[in-house]
Amino acid sequence: MAAPADPRRLCRLVQEGRLCALREELRAAGRAGCAGPARDTLLHCAARHGRREILAYLVEAWDLDIEAANRDYKRPLHEAASMGHRDCVRYLLGRGAAVDCLKKADWTPLMMACTRRNLEVVQDLVEHGANPLLKNKDGWNSFHIASREGDPLILQYLLAVCPAAWKTESKIGRTPLHTAAMHGCSEAVEVLLQRCQYEPDCRDKCGLTPFMDAIQCGHIDVARLLLEKHKACVSAEDSLGAQAIHRAAVTGQNEAVQFLVSELGINVDVRAASTHLTALHYAAKEGHVSTIQTLLSLGADINAKDERNRSAAVNRFLLLQRCLRVPAFGSEDGLLRASLLAGGTEKPVWGCPSPLNTHVKQLFLCSDCTQCLLEISLDLSCGFLLFILAPEHHPPEKPCRTPASEQPFCSTLSHPFTQLFITARIMPCFPTKQKTHEISIRICFAVGIVWNE
Repeated sequence: MAAPADPRRLCRLVQEGRLCALREELRAAGRAGCAGPARDTLLHCAARHGRREILAYLVEAWDLDIEAANRDYKRPLHEAASMGHRDCVRYLLGRGAAVDCLKKADWTPLMMACTRRNLEVVQDLVEHGANPLLKNKDGWNSFHIASREGDPLILQYLLAVCPAAWKTESKIGRTPLHTAAMHGCSEAVEVLLQRCQYEPDCRDKCGLTPFMDAIQCGHIDVARLLLEKHKACVSAEDSLGAQAIHRAAVTGQNEAVQFLVSELGINVDVRAASTHLTALHYAAKEGHVSTIQTLLSLGADINAKDERNRSAAVNRFLLLQRCLRVPAFGSEDGLLRASLLAGGTEKPVWGCPSPLNTHVKQLFLCSDCTQCLLEISLDLSCGFLLFILAPEHHPPEKPCRTPASEQPFCSTLSHPFTQLFITARIMPCFPTKQKTHEISIRICFAVGIVWNE
């Protein structure tokens, strides 16, 4: 009885296109039906790597099933279409492969081909009966996927063979125009605006318009296009009442913020309808320091209050919380960097990934931050507390348990050279983590603050 062939070696021979060596191996083994770790057959491997001769040999000499599915329910046709191997696609279609077979998440070979910007493969599939209107589990059809990739030729072809392909929405109400705008596909957006009849400011289930998508992803050229050819509304609001400028602040798109305020005349201090936050609040909460600086340079009101009566100046110091917070699952990686603006001047802040084995190096603040820090100490939402000690005391060996409001407060704290000692108790925000990490910090308010190791 012949020894079974090694699946990994056979796959390697297929990948390298070594037909003669593969033929000898299979003859010695007496079978070609071995499957790889993901239940890939040799046909999957040949189709994925564009080995048309090997594909034909396996089908014709060994009668392998062209409809064999791997662990993800991919057929060889999925593999060939997703990699843009037209000769393999045409061979499989000629052998009678099911053109609209579904893999996991209900993707067809045509959908896979649309991710590769290969018009010829798309044409071959459609000519063999592929249906552009079929949707995957997220509600995307092939036209929607092609809009994400941004190939105008594929979009025009699909509209020619299926004029209704553009009338589609995902399960969360997003149109191909939303998708093309989000991914910055300006050529695709032009085609969609010329050939399709999307309503101006069509909204998804979160209330986002294509213009908002373009702005929050920093695609100003697409935003201009939507304004000029689609009459997009620059002050449209999402389901939370946020406008495009708020979305840009959340994602840290400085150029988009500049574009909205300087060129379109958007009020830099406009508030979101439901949260009453300004763009400066959003930028501070997300830790986008360069965006804070951009907004301040455009005249944003640093004293604007949010719904909790906190000014933007207080909110910007939530960056301190972001620098001190314990990462999820106790991760030791991912050094957090941020910076605070003290009186409009940018000064660097260095955070630490975890208090377990990494020391914070340095942090710069102004003395007028004292009140902000005191207000932050009462905010438990980010998972840490600041306990203030009188200037004449030294940090205890263990963190102080007394609330800031009960500690003696010295009126000289506002003096530029006053020393302020702070002990921070850092607690994970995750209910599954019971362990509390503690570090003691000595902070000296002068020109800056030095952290003692």
